[in-house]
Amino acid sequence: MILLVILICILLAGCLAASLGIASVGMVEVGQSLLSLIWPQSAPPGGADIVVFDLRLPRVLLALVVGFSLALSGAAAQGVLMNPLVSPFVLGVAPGAALGAALALVLGVGLGDDGGRFLVVANAFFMATLAMFLSYGISMVKRSSKETIILAGVAVGYIFSALVSILEYISREDTLQALVFWLMGSLWEASYQSVVIIGIIAFIAFLVLMRLSWDLNVLSAGQEVAQSLGVRVKGVRLTALLISALTTAAAVSFCGIIGFVGLMAPHMARVLVGTDHRWLLPTAGLLGALMLVVADTLARTLVWPVEIPVGIMTSLVGGPFFIYLLWKRKRDWWS
Repeated sequence: MILLVILICILLAGCLAASLGIASVGMVEVGQSLLSLIWPQSAPPGGADIVVFDLRLPRVLLALVVGFSLALSGAAAQGVLMNPLVSPFVLGVAPGAALGAALALVLGVGLGDDGGRFLVVANAFFMATLAMFLSYGISMVKRSSKETIILAGVAVGYIFSALVSILEYISREDTLQALVFWLMGSLWEASYQSVVIIGIIAFIAFLVLMRLSWDLNVLSAGQEVAQSLGVRVKGVRLTALLISALTTAAAVSFCGIIGFVGLMAPHMARVLVGTDHRWLLPTAGLLGALMLVVADTLARTLVWPVEIPVGIMTSLVGGPFFIYLLWKRKRDWWS
């Protein structure tokens, strides 16, 4: 029932987002445009379907798949590390992606030779993945406890952030502006191609994590209990973290750094459905999708005609929420 309610809210929020913008399109026209996919005679007059399908719908769909990816990754990372303050960027994914984008924008160095958007996306994904493997590799040197993994991710993140700062310092004004805008996070370059790529990765990640949902439930009772029940703790931890980091890397490589969605959505889902990952994972993913659609709609329309990067909008809400989590933290959150 809760999942159905969230799905209805997503549909309404998506239609509202598709109707708002410089070109005025009513909710009725949006509905007619969507209905024309299966019944062409229902297409609205005046070219409203062009506005919906070419301008609005790619952005709404991208917000949905990115929000779902970040929230799903956050729920998996919090579950496997048993830490309510963990986000999907725990393994240094965000600083790694930032460094990849900075190398492409400032120096033109990276994967690909077209010098365009593909260079930024490929670089961001590659460096985010590299940061993830470095973090986990460092944690394995001594032991791969959950505390060591978090600290290794923080250390790698600081190193990569320092390298980004160096590139910002030496960059020209035009490239610095492009880099800063990318770091703020935005969906303005949405396309159906990026929706398909991120959507496929998110779907595969969801299937894998759902298969691990029972192991994640047992792991929340403690490492010793999980081992006594036959759970391969290190294997489950590694798989869940890799899936979480790769899904996050795919999302941020296209959209820049969009924080706090992966932190807030799992907590909201935990309030609604509890800690059973069979329900927590899909609920968190859908809540993340809903949150990012609403945040992006506000970012586009709140101070129209100026567009606020959606990463700023999520941070304005997520910062106070994070403080609330610190203030209310209790040991029985995972019981």
